[in-house]
Amino acid sequence: MDARFLCQTRSPVPSLPRQKRACKLKHRSPVLAVLTRTPDNNMTGEEKKASHPTDMLAGLTKNTTVYNDSWLAKLAINYLSQRFQDATGMRNSKRDYESLTQTARDTWRKFSPTQQHEVVLQSTISTLVKIMLPQCTFTREYFAAFTTLFFVWLVGPCEVRESDFNGRKEKNVVHIKKCRFLEETDCIGMCTNLCKVPSQTFIKHSFGMPVNMVPNFDDMSCEMIYGQEPPAITEDPAFKQPCYKLCKENRKHSMQCSS
Repeated sequence: MDARFLCQTRSPVPSLPRQKRACKLKHRSPVLAVLTRTPDNNMTGEEKKASHPTDMLAGLTKNTTVYNDSWLAKLAINYLSQRFQDATGMRNSKRDYESLTQTARDTWRKFSPTQQHEVVLQSTISTLVKIMLPQCTFTREYFAAFTTLFFVWLVGPCEVRESDFNGRKEKNVVHIKKCRFLEETDCIGMCTNLCKVPSQTFIKHSFGMPVNMVPNFDDMSCEMIYGQEPPAITEDPAFKQPCYKLCKENRKHSMQCSS
């Protein structure tokens, strides 16, 4: 009798939890589907077109490349940083590349884009002798090779690549695998106003060599194309990009600089 009584009292119980579990599973299934979908495969054409660097891995993660600068590289970095500080009148107590990027941030906050271009040019051109070289295959390839050998401390690892120039093959392109300056600053505005434009202007005015710097803000790479005139700022795609979400600056540079 006791056994029958226990069976009678327990018999309704199992059905209740089963119903609740069934309801929970039915309620959770849409969430599981959302978590397991692949965004890239399900994006519409318009969504892909609207995507920009703030949504890319380069702007959302901070796996900073570690550089072991030689004493010669540190000497060049600290010299440029000091010249930069002399031109801006702003000082900081940091050292090496951290000092350079801090000076860039201070300049970015205080000066307008046009003033930023002038500050960088003042800190470089004023200390170097202007040498005008003729435009030819040799000089374009020489500049490309020189950049890969002597400016790794500033932009990171780079290599010479071949391109089609006026119907013939030339090794006049420098491919920067992941720009050190862009990675350290996390700001597209600093890239365009403190690096791209001043560098293009400096090389053209100092050596008579046009160069077009074409940054890729998705993977932080860049190409320096020697012998190619850069487009006007108003037509340059680099100036139409919104900034990274990790950017700590809140000023405008053609597009709104996101924080």
